[in-house]
Amino acid sequence: MIQFPVDPVAVQIGSFQIRWYSVSIVVAVLWLIYWCRQQIRKGARLKFDNVLTLATIGIPSGIIFARLLHVLDDIVIQAQAGQTSIYISNPASIIGGEGLTIWGAVLGAALGIWIYCLITRKQSGYLFDLLAPGIIIAQAIGRVGCLLNGCCFGTPTILPWGFMYTNPNSLAYGIPPSHPVVLYEIIFDVLLFVVLLRLRGKFKPDGALFLIYLSLYSAWRFGIDFLRAGTPFLVGLHQSQFIGVVILLAAGIWMAIKMRTASNRQPLTELLPD
Repeated sequence: MIQFPVDPVAVQIGSFQIRWYSVSIVVAVLWLIYWCRQQIRKGARLKFDNVLTLATIGIPSGIIFARLLHVLDDIVIQAQAGQTSIYISNPASIIGGEGLTIWGAVLGAALGIWIYCLITRKQSGYLFDLLAPGIIIAQAIGRVGCLLNGCCFGTPTILPWGFMYTNPNSLAYGIPPSHPVVLYEIIFDVLLFVVLLRLRGKFKPDGALFLIYLSLYSAWRFGIDFLRAGTPFLVGLHQSQFIGVVILLAAGIWMAIKMRTASNRQPLTELLPD
């Protein structure tokens, strides 16, 4: 058993507190902007002004969608238990910084950026391929916040590396030793980052690498969530597992369509022309 005494509260002044979870999200966003800047320096067909524009779209859309998926998860789970979610009885509580989902952040940001590219008639596939390795490291950084927060603990285990949160401020305080599923995911994210770097430029059409990232992460979440504590969302699956299955199916269909239409597209000379 590994005792985890770290205080998840980074700063507290009176009743106001900032948790490491929030800090990790900020660091993850800054990392992704830094990642884009480094790719530009290496010759990526992108301008930094475009990165700032996309950030102003992707960050709020990701946060909003991440929160809404959490709210939906709670509403469905409480309804299955014959209870009313706090988000139904008190709709004002929907607005908040805690209770964000990884899938919501990724899909919300991607949806916002895709809609922007669609409206402005700009290519998105190359951009998403460029972002994919950076996104998975951003997820790993965000998961460090989850690890410190104790919000995503696993099922009980007798394995010697089972985590036991001993700080009273931890959301997992008082639970028996459990699988450190968040630590498992951080390791997986780093490995997937290496895989995506090795696969860059080896698949066409544009957007294929991003679909590979979504597919591999979906498969991972489907499997690892069997070791994660929580109440099933639908058909006996956690929300992240259910979303993962949907994404795997959608990614397969999307890839088939893109492969059939790629030969009819003209080569791109610039991602986001002025």
